Amino acid sequence: MAINECKYLTLEDAASALANDLVSTLNEAVSLRGKALLAISGGKTPRKVFKYLLKQRLNWNNITITLTDERWLPGNHPESNENLVRSYLLNDLSADATFIPLYGGKGSLELDVDSCELKLKNLPLPFDAVYLGIGADGHFASLFPEDEALDVSDSYCVGVAATDSRIARISLTTSTILNTRKIYLLFSGEEKYSVYQRAKTPGSFNEIPLRLILSEDNISIEVYYAL
Repeated sequence: MAINECKYLTLEDAASALANDLVSTLNEAVSLRGKALLAISGGKTPRKVFKYLLKQRLNWNNITITLTDERWLPGNHPESNENLVRSYLLNDLSADATFIPLYGGKGSLELDVDSCELKLKNLPLPFDAVYLGIGADGHFASLFPEDEALDVSDSYCVGVAATDSRIARISLTTSTILNTRKIYLLFSGEEKYSVYQRAKTPGSFNEIPLRLILSEDNISIEVYYAL
């Protein structure tokens, strides 16, 4: 595993360090290839990363951003990841970035997945960077333990059915997420640290989906955590 781990005292410190390194990666991509492609996760923690990204110098007009996953909700819904990105990242100079949403408003999850597939097919993959968080159950993006979406590898994205505890979602597949030059992973707390440590050991991907990421040998994985 090509994993580089950095421990910090606070989540703020970890988010700041990740943002600094992510900026370097994106600027290098723009310098080398004239453009950069980034996929980012949703949730509360990314807001901290966004805050520090906005303090940096980036050629936003040469950067394309998409999401690793999305709740099946309109982009202006307060719980959508698209709304998070538009509210906390795409403002001022960063509004010059190209944003590719996953939700398409086609009327059904299946039709939105088809629409999303076409959008992602047209992206100039690989990603230069994918920023992920992890759940206490070891999920990443919207790929959850024991979910059949984990087994999908022949498409760019997959629909994740609703359950009693969560709304339906669209997620990049593991193969799409791993089609990147670098992965940035950020988390905090003993519970997630314990899951992360377990994910580094051999075992079932269905039990701990994060194993799918950490078992990849050909990608640089930068891990930032706070305890």
